[in-house]
Amino acid sequence: MRLFHKNKTTTMGVTELKRKGRKNKATANNRVARIKDLLRKPEIKNVDVEAIKAEFEAKKK
Repeated sequence: MRLFHKNKTTTMGVTELKRKGRKNKATANNRVARIKDLLRKPEIKNVDVEAIKAEFEAKKK
């Protein structure tokens, strides 16, 4: 942005917001990691349902 004075042109200083940039990148990376973690599926295992039922019945008695 330029400011015009009577016979002089000056440019406003631009502050580098490094900390904010790092924070924004970290937030984005954490978000992506969280989404990937939610999309990850557990291993599919063959489960013997009848054996589990029998085990619960044995514990119940």
